[in-house]
Amino acid sequence: MGAWVFFSFMVLCLSDFFQTNTCMASSVVTGRLKPGFQGAQSNFIDDAGMFLFSNSSIFGLGFTTSDKDVTMFLLAIVHLTTSRIVWSANGATPVRNTDNFVFNDDGNVILQSGGSVIWSTDTGNEGVFAMELQDSGNLVLLGNDDIIVWQSFDHPADSLLSNQEFRQGMKLVSNPSTSNLTYSLEIKSGDMRLYANFRNPQPYWSIRGDNRKIIENLDEDVSTTSLVGNSWKFYNKSRVVLWQMILSDLSDTNFTWVATLGHDGYITFYDLQNESGSRSPTKIPADSCSRPEPCKSYEICYNGTECVCPSVLGSKDICGPGILSPCKESEGSIELINAGNGLSYFALGLVSPSSKTNLDACKSSCLANCSCLTMFYEEKFQNCFHFDSVGSLKGSDSGSNFVSYIKVSRIGGNVRDPGEHRGNKKKNLLIVAIVMVTTLVVGVLYVIIRYYQKKNIQVESPQEEEEEEEDIFVKNMSGMPIRFSHYDLQVATNNFKKSDVYSYGMLLLEIIGGRRNYYASETEEQSNFPLYAFKMMEQGKLKDILDVKLRLAEDDERVAIAIKIALWCIQDDMHLRPSMTKVVKMLEQVSPVPPPPSSQRMNPVRPFDINSNADLSAIRLSGPR
Repeated sequence: MGAWVFFSFMVLCLSDFFQTNTCMASSVVTGRLKPGFQGAQSNFIDDAGMFLFSNSSIFGLGFTTSDKDVTMFLLAIVHLTTSRIVWSANGATPVRNTDNFVFNDDGNVILQSGGSVIWSTDTGNEGVFAMELQDSGNLVLLGNDDIIVWQSFDHPADSLLSNQEFRQGMKLVSNPSTSNLTYSLEIKSGDMRLYANFRNPQPYWSIRGDNRKIIENLDEDVSTTSLVGNSWKFYNKSRVVLWQMILSDLSDTNFTWVATLGHDGYITFYDLQNESGSRSPTKIPADSCSRPEPCKSYEICYNGTECVCPSVLGSKDICGPGILSPCKESEGSIELINAGNGLSYFALGLVSPSSKTNLDACKSSCLANCSCLTMFYEEKFQNCFHFDSVGSLKGSDSGSNFVSYIKVSRIGGNVRDPGEHRGNKKKNLLIVAIVMVTTLVVGVLYVIIRYYQKKNIQVESPQEEEEEEEDIFVKNMSGMPIRFSHYDLQVATNNFKKSDVYSYGMLLLEIIGGRRNYYASETEEQSNFPLYAFKMMEQGKLKDILDVKLRLAEDDERVAIAIKIALWCIQDDMHLRPSMTKVVKMLEQVSPVPPPPSSQRMNPVRPFDINSNADLSAIRLSGPR
């Protein structure tokens, strides 16, 4: 009776699946999905997390690992040939491998995390009957007569694809930088600009100011832009080309480009028709020092590669104004100091001045405003600029039209007074003299100690001399094995010891099975022990894996746990292997142990994989965690 109920359910499930995809899928669907489809990353692990391909299998929709944590996942559209992510729904909030993607019967699409909805298309009850991933990389929800109800091209993440229209109101946002700063691309007031997303965003590039653009028409307002052929084109409201920026010198008009705003502040262009996803030499902005953070805050960027701390702020390692909370400092504890000559800032030329006044008034207003951290003054036009967040400064050997000042702490900071230079010079000479004398004394003491140590070694007891003579006698006896000291072994093996997760898993599996991982004398099925263990685990035949000497019951839960852990540790994909911390938690049964991936994903272990003479760099280890 139970078997008949199960069989009936499976028939119903399969029928439902082919009609509406109601059952959880474990294989990739090509073209379209129907409402009722749902699944988590763990359901699609055999297909690298993908569950929907475009008709020509150019792009795939599914779960892919986050850059910051390989145990967390993004719902993303991926270019399958280059593995490049071109769109993601949850870039800022990755999910676990058990969190569900759901295409509801009412037409709404959601992504859940711990039972909460973290992303949605908000298309419930709008007549959606299908989801389609197009060969252009556009994910669309279709209504009656294939009308597009929702599309990913209208909701870009950090990238733009060829022929994707980017218009006013849309925004590209990068992943956070190492300082947790993000960047954005927007069309505002007839211009397209890049912004550093400080508390008050600061622009650092605009298409109007980029002299690499080719002028095609009158200098009108930009309304939309898109990647077409081998160029980036900018249009007015009438869809007339105003400007274009050439991405490649090649004449092929069938390029498939993706423009990605990276966490470094650059827009980089990748050719998706090239299997390696090669980059265009064009990048935005062209000058590295024109980005907000080519160096640390307050450091000066020279020539795109050199970072120097302003001399008035101290050494490079502790470069800073010494102000922890500017609006909590007392009025007398802060001051403005001249940052030096030839300095500029990435936002100058793109922002309006805070006021038009003289230098003294500009300084006074900055001191009176606790949010003002740095100021620049353009004497020719009496332009005063205040900034409440500070990125990197720009240095130039040819000078600058601006005078720059930095707000610093009078106490507890790293600020240097330029007038103290002479006193510092004398102090430095005294320090050098002390260091030299100390070094000389230590050197003399070292020589004396070594002399007496050597002298004591030479005075040996009769017993030590006798033992040394016996060692020489043994060494000179013919046929005796060569004797090595522990130090010799350390040097010869470079202190080698196995500590990677892969080796631990293989050792654990060999202990459980009581045999090595490869025996050529065994049958073809059993010669490769890891692959054989995978198959027996899947078939529930744990008894065939166990070493009979262990005297363990087949139904002992600890046996199944240990075998699962071992099989996880020896996964070919290093990103699937758990860390040793995770292994310990699973062994202690603090953390659950999910079933390992199918044995079909295991590459056979050949004899030369184990006994190869290949260099260590060629051996695939689990890597640091």
